[in-house]
Amino acid sequence: MMPRTARAAALTLVFASSVACAQLPQRASQHLFFRINAGAAVGAPVSGRLLVFIARGSGAKAVSIDEFHPDATWVAAREVHDLAPGAAVEIDTDAVAYPQPFSKLAPGDYQVQAVLDVDHTYNYSGLGAGDLISPVLTLKNWAPGEGAEPELALSATASAPPPRYRLTPADLQAVTHLHLAVQRSAALSRFWGRPTFIRAWVVLPPDYDQHPSRHYPTVYWTHGYGGDLATSCKFMGTQVYERMAAGKMPPMIWVMLDEHLPTGTHEFADSVNNGPWGTALTREYIPWLESHYRTLRHARDRFLQGHSSGGWATLQLEVDYPRVFGGTWSTSPDPSDFHDFTGVNLYSPHANVYHRPDGSPYPLVRMNGQVIASFGQFAKLEDVLGPYGGQMASFDWVFSPRSADGSPEPMFDRATGDVDPKVLAYWSAHYDLARIVKTTWAQQGPYLRGRIHVYVGTADTFYLDGAAHRFDAVLRGLGADAHFTYRAGRSHFDLYATSDDRYALIDTIAAQMYLTAYPGAAAKWKSLAAMPFP
Repeated sequence: MMPRTARAAALTLVFASSVACAQLPQRASQHLFFRINAGAAVGAPVSGRLLVFIARGSGAKAVSIDEFHPDATWVAAREVHDLAPGAAVEIDTDAVAYPQPFSKLAPGDYQVQAVLDVDHTYNYSGLGAGDLISPVLTLKNWAPGEGAEPELALSATASAPPPRYRLTPADLQAVTHLHLAVQRSAALSRFWGRPTFIRAWVVLPPDYDQHPSRHYPTVYWTHGYGGDLATSCKFMGTQVYERMAAGKMPPMIWVMLDEHLPTGTHEFADSVNNGPWGTALTREYIPWLESHYRTLRHARDRFLQGHSSGGWATLQLEVDYPRVFGGTWSTSPDPSDFHDFTGVNLYSPHANVYHRPDGSPYPLVRMNGQVIASFGQFAKLEDVLGPYGGQMASFDWVFSPRSADGSPEPMFDRATGDVDPKVLAYWSAHYDLARIVKTTWAQQGPYLRGRIHVYVGTADTFYLDGAAHRFDAVLRGLGADAHFTYRAGRSHFDLYATSDDRYALIDTIAAQMYLTAYPGAAAKWKSLAAMPFP
């Protein structure tokens, strides 16, 4: 955080008193207001979403939300437009707040920090470079509305994220075997009215340059929610190359696709909100890529792999484009059957994603057998952080029809949790993969049979095993020869692991793909492909 000497030039954040706010608009006296004075750190008018975080304790270097402990930190928000240097703005911490209005905080020791999220990315990736931040202020024996009003100095500009979340110069030197492949999409550029690109890291097998006449099967991989181009390279991209170099995976070309947008993840689905990403990938990007790299160019030699939201994306691509791709190996995919949307049957009469008919809350996040967040907690916190970039908003941007004001229509009411039947009908017709496969099987079945592979843990952190079981049942009823593997006791985050290798499952998946392209491949790949991963 910022040094103490910078505090004098800070933005000042104070609880408003009648004297301090005499020149500001009148507001309801029972509400708790904070006032922000734009100090020296604001050199020009700034806009964004103002977030104020408060949590019990002392000594922390930062105060922020933890979605796995959603009620530990309280947050209030408002939009700020063109806040000029030296100007003041108030935030009503009771108006837009989670989990409750700040005036309901119990007396105690608290830590407070403020953030101006200038590019509206906090919901997706947290604090970003260029956001305005304050140092943490500890409030001792504090109670709302009692005693002297504290002040916060909020003047520092946030730096870039730590190296875990971005590529450092050392990373770039270490990934010379990865190629950044960026193509301008005509279809997406027309949709958005500005140049729009598909980006990916291409991971070439270690022997690629040694065999200039050899062509390779290609795996199109994409990250889950929260990922981006940098994390795709830093984590899975380098992991794939190293495992091929060590002989743990067969030699193939891997294309690490970026599916991140400011709205969340577009999941390479054609969408009236995000644009025609599936069309752009299959009709523009893949032909362009295959003209630059020595790929095998038959559907049976193109494979798909992804986890979580990337798992749903790759399932969707195989279902919608079975004549382009020869199989998907999707892990822990987002809901593929909307009869079980992380435990909620969206099709039930008067469906509500927050609570069951008996009023009990629907859980959304579990760890070690314990529920740690409900659907309602997760969605309401996200809504305060901003109606853009969050996981629930991301679903709307992919799945929903467009409203009259140009934004996606929400599938459920953020205040009550009630499902909108009209919006759900649109979701169902276009993106419920189980329903789509069932209704199009007569036409698509011959191309899909044997090509769908899913791995999921029976203790998936977000209850995604439920939808997988339902999709599995639909495919079995169709005679689809699909392959579903349920790893006992595994969560969303340790699905790939064995006792000594956190990525071991990817070796088996790669071997299964390779044997699809080369049924007579070496015995070592046949042995690896047959590993059950119970």
